[in-house]
Amino acid sequence: MLTLFAVHGFFNLKIKARGDTEVDDHHTVEDIGICLGQAVKKALGDYRGISRYGFCSLPMDESLVRSSLDLSGRPYLNFAVHLPDAKVGTFDTSLGQEFLRAFSLHAGMTLHVEMVCGENSHHILEAVFKSLGRALDQAVTVDPKVKGVPSSKGTIV
Repeated sequence: MLTLFAVHGFFNLKIKARGDTEVDDHHTVEDIGICLGQAVKKALGDYRGISRYGFCSLPMDESLVRSSLDLSGRPYLNFAVHLPDAKVGTFDTSLGQEFLRAFSLHAGMTLHVEMVCGENSHHILEAVFKSLGRALDQAVTVDPKVKGVPSSKGTIV
């Protein structure tokens, strides 16, 4: 899923992780979300010149997922996605939400992920990560119309 995020968001991403996966994948998935969120926040610096907001409505076969985000400095996750299956292969589908919670918290991002429709958990998760990648690409893109920090307060906290 992170490959889908990176490819469709046009991000160079290389992750090397170790964890207690013999127990389960929870902490490893959460820790990757934390580290990736911190990396995004660090890469943005003072947010100067970026678009700040991103949106993507992405179809994946029978599924349609919308990701809307604001690089506001105020972390929040609304995850309105129903995954009908507890597992996709060996992956616990509830970990998708755990990853996004850690990612949005540590990136300082307001993130809304909504499933419009879908039946296949794998397709739904694919749409989630692809739409997130596209929305984040849009938000971090430097916009020549943006002068300074994209905030009426002059800062993103």
